[in-house]
Amino acid sequence: MYAIVKTGGKQYRVEEGQWLLVERLRAQDGETVSLTPLLLVDGDTIVDGEALSKATVSATVLGHERGPKLRIVKFKPKRGYKRRNGHRQELTRIQVAKIDAGAGKRAGTAKATSTAKATSTAKATSTAKATSTAKATNTAEEAQDGA
Repeated sequence: MYAIVKTGGKQYRVEEGQWLLVERLRAQDGETVSLTPLLLVDGDTIVDGEALSKATVSATVLGHERGPKLRIVKFKPKRGYKRRNGHRQELTRIQVAKIDAGAGKRAGTAKATSTAKATSTAKATSTAKATSTAKATNTAEEAQDGA
C-alpha cells in the first residue's frame, strides 16, 4: 500500500516505515503530524475523490535539518559586477507511521467492482448485438442468393 501526499507545495509517494525530507514543518521532534493524501493505492484498489476524505496518513517528526549549501554567483564581464550568495533550505525529516484508507477503502473497491461489472456487461451486450447483426446479414445474403 502506498499513498501520494502533499506537503510544502510538493508531492511525495510514501509507504509505511519510509522516511523522507520535506520542507520545514511547525512541529517538535517526536510529534505526530497528519499529511494530506491525494491518492491511496492498495493492490488493485485506488482510493481518490470523495472516499479520500476518510483516509489518513500520519508521520512522526524525527528531527529538523538544513539542506546542502547552494552557491549563487552573478557575474557580468567587463562591468566589475560580481555577487556571491548562498542558501541552505530548512528541512524536516519525517517517518511515515501509518497509512489508513478508513471507510474509503471499501468505497474504492465497490467503485472498481461496479466499473468492472459495467465494462463486462457492455462487452457482452456489444458482442451479442454484433453476433445477431451478423446472423441477420448472413440470412439476408442467403435469401438473395437463393432468389
